[in-house]
Amino acid sequence: MSHTLSHTPATLVKLFNAQFIPSHNTQLICCEEEPIYRPADDKHPHHRIIFAHGFFASALHEVAHWCVAGKERRLLEDFGYWYQPDGRTTEQQSEFEQVEVKPQALEWIFSQSAGFKFHLSADNLNGESGASDAFKKAVLRQVQAYLKEGLPKRAQAWADCLVDNFRTEQPISIDEFSLQDVA
Repeated sequence: MSHTLSHTPATLVKLFNAQFIPSHNTQLICCEEEPIYRPADDKHPHHRIIFAHGFFASALHEVAHWCVAGKERRLLEDFGYWYQPDGRTTEQQSEFEQVEVKPQALEWIFSQSAGFKFHLSADNLNGESGASDAFKKAVLRQVQAYLKEGLPKRAQAWADCLVDNFRTEQPISIDEFSLQDVA
């Protein structure tokens, strides 16, 4: 593609749905108060990745979770995970960070693939602690591992789609990722 697209939720929805409804019966949907994944059911023929408030970054983050989830988890609402809301203790935050490394690494890769600023999320504005330095470093190490060893198949397809449509086919490079550039 010879031009780049705008960073709008509608653009992501269009790109994702064109790619993944046919291949994975999964659609990206905007907008609810809270993000959630819902598998297909009697009323909905497609699995649904629903992102919050129409935020571009929320869509990328929720797609990252979908890319990490295995086949069995993709049959469960919210992939079968229990979510501890904002206001977590330091111990709860540490547990959150352990499970968020891979999704946030993919979100960073997707953001870079779309030419969009990545914001590392501790998702704990009212809690005892924000993102730890160890978490930040773990996310960067995971990005580097993905770029050296290869992304999961769905994640690679999505990253390629984003590069093709937002970076005028300029592939991302491992050199583009630094903790100094993370907001």
